[in-house]
Amino acid sequence: MEIFVILTGVTLVVFMVFVAPIWLIMHYRSKKQVSQGLSETELRSLQNLSEKAEVMTERIQTLESILDAEAPDWRNRA
Repeated sequence: MEIFVILTGVTLVVFMVFVAPIWLIMHYRSKKQVSQGLSETELRSLQNLSEKAEVMTERIQTLESILDAEAPDWRNRA
């Protein structure tokens, strides 16, 4: 029983000295980043992805219209 108490105490001390401070620092650092919003590079990257998605949507619509004209039952085969 004494070993259990000692191991529990050691584990608790190790957690409080090493793990808890690192955990708190990382937690509040991530909260700070979230509250600051997107950086310039992230915003540009997001806008770039949005533009690519719009172009891809147009291409898919064009391809679907071509398939509808050439093979009307293509949707039933998939």
